[in-house]
Amino acid sequence: MEITTPSAAPPAALANSGTQTSGVLSSDFETFLKMLTAQARYQDPLEPIDSSEYAAQLAQFSMVEQQVKSNDLLSALAQQMGAGNMTQTASWIGMEALTNVPTYFDGRPIELTPNPAAAADQVALVVRDGNGAEVQRLPLPVSAEPVTWAGVSDDGSPFPNGTYRFDIESRAKGEVILSEPAETYGRITEARLQNGEALLILKGGSVITAASVTGLREPV
Repeated sequence: MEITTPSAAPPAALANSGTQTSGVLSSDFETFLKMLTAQARYQDPLEPIDSSEYAAQLAQFSMVEQQVKSNDLLSALAQQMGAGNMTQTASWIGMEALTNVPTYFDGRPIELTPNPAAAADQVALVVRDGNGAEVQRLPLPVSAEPVTWAGVSDDGSPFPNGTYRFDIESRAKGEVILSEPAETYGRITEARLQNGEALLILKGGSVITAASVTGLREPV
């Protein structure tokens, strides 16, 4: 009679269901003991099972049990760390975070921090709306100095309020060599704890991690 031992669940699953895992482990261990007892009871007396097989099976299950306990402990530690981060980031609500995610435009100019490629001889600001469609393209100096987007179209009419993405496109000899998001300031409206990680919600709905914030300032 062949006995199979339960395999270890991945850490991510354990992190989300520590209590459920413990219950499953207990149930599996009872099932394992029942199977082991039945194996001993119904073994062939002429060919008894080697005691070393019992020892190997028990050792294997013990390793699985210890791994599950370790994963549960790591999960608990991660939740505690996440709660600490939540307390810290909650104090950021109402401040403006510097990130490279889409930014909400409410009619006021938006300050941008470009980072063009060093080899670029031309740089352009590419503005896209919430659907990803390009709505404006403006030339910029080949510099990392902050610039301001006024939120006004080429014909002088203001853009509607909404979320916009700002990409810095670097060219050299007419070829695009780099295109990456510019950093902008967005108002933090909410802090959440999700899967042990502190998340920030910006005005307009953009979701970022606290680790992705490269700067903070009071609202201007």
